[in-house]
Amino acid sequence: MLRSLRFLWFATRGNRLRPWRSAYLRWRFETYTGKRAETVTLGDFWGLFRTEWRQLLHFLRWTSEIQEYAASGRN
Repeated sequence: MLRSLRFLWFATRGNRLRPWRSAYLRWRFETYTGKRAETVTLGDFWGLFRTEWRQLLHFLRWTSEIQEYAASGRN
């Protein structure tokens, strides 16, 4: 879980208190929903989180696994 939080920390760099303004998360939002990244608002961000929270947790677990796998290859 710590690795998942680390991913979120880096993904929201510069916009940690306003993650819906993060260029990376806007791009991900656009590719996931099809809504233009420039038009993403706080309501859109929370609406997606509310409806897709299980998928988000699955994604964060996956990123943690990938990071662990990459780190094991470096040793």
